[in-house]
Amino acid sequence: MTPFLPAHAAVWFEIPVSDMGRAREFYGAVLQNELTDMEGPNPMARFAAKEENSVAGHLYPGKPASEGTGITIHLAVSTPLEEAMERVTANGGKVVSPVITIPGGRFVYCLDPDGNSFGLFT
Repeated sequence: MTPFLPAHAAVWFEIPVSDMGRAREFYGAVLQNELTDMEGPNPMARFAAKEENSVAGHLYPGKPASEGTGITIHLAVSTPLEEAMERVTANGGKVVSPVITIPGGRFVYCLDPDGNSFGLFT
């Protein structure tokens, strides 16, 4: 399987997680790409993107907001969106909205295993 590597996942984002290993596995499975360890003052795992200088973000050990609160980052995912939604639930997350269609594409709101809000966008 060829991994889906978007040109731009977001401007830059940081997602606080309580368990780095679990979070890496969750996001890697849902997005179908591998996160890369980064050097820094804390452990970090960078989301994959098409090029090294592409817009992206990372996971870091931190205190997530209460379930369903905090900001929502929309992450690029390959189509079909419904398969990505299945990967969310199969890996311990929750899909919390129906698919929403807008002129630019389709998306759905989800929660990761820590309760962080995120969207999947195609």
